[in-house]
Amino acid sequence: MTSDLYPGERLDELHRNGYKIIQNPEKFCFGMDAVLLSGFARVKPGERALDLGTGTGIIPILLEAKTSGEHFTGLEIQEESADMARRSVAYNHLEEKISIVQGDIREADHLFALASFDVITCNPPYMTGSHGLVNPHLPKAIARHELLCTFEDVATQAEKLLRPGGRFYLVHRPFRLAELIVTLSRHHLEPKRMKFVHPFVDKEPNMVLMEMIRGGKPRVTVEAPLIVYKEPGVYTDEIYDIYGY
Repeated sequence: MTSDLYPGERLDELHRNGYKIIQNPEKFCFGMDAVLLSGFARVKPGERALDLGTGTGIIPILLEAKTSGEHFTGLEIQEESADMARRSVAYNHLEEKISIVQGDIREADHLFALASFDVITCNPPYMTGSHGLVNPHLPKAIARHELLCTFEDVATQAEKLLRPGGRFYLVHRPFRLAELIVTLSRHHLEPKRMKFVHPFVDKEPNMVLMEMIRGGKPRVTVEAPLIVYKEPGVYTDEIYDIYGY
């Protein structure tokens, strides 16, 4: 496995353990939502985690840096993104801790043993086919719109692959919250923690971070909101802490 850069790619600093990640701005680069999810998720010592739709591997790499989990797996359908993720893993010498598997989320239960993960994370496409304009560049469109899988597919696989009592972590858009909760509950993924992310203190939230427990009892805690900017162009201290600056 080579970690050389291909035409159009760049090596970005992650500000954690000296790790870097390979990305191609013409294809797709990770956003703040992935970083915030990596700060919200909890992977305990000895636990195994799976990231559904891992893209270029940002969430497994950050979780390896931030937590004491035993092993991390990223599942990605796009060959080019999976290849970049594998090369980033190799660049950071994390082959013993992180595995990248190319495959379809909808077939994840055929790729992994049932109830084999303690933690599952997902930063899924936010938009359905009826929401907004679909990006003409296919990798970006797949990341942002439900072209290759729906949220129903994600919840179905999370239920199958999590052990009883396992945790599912998600970042999504608040405007779909009612639909998300109904779908999650139908798949016995009970919401336990929720945190809204606001761009500014006086603006409505544009992201929601959620923790679910497979087979958990109904009770959810809404945590204090996360504010991204204290003034235009200046992050709050909490954001700087999550990024590791």
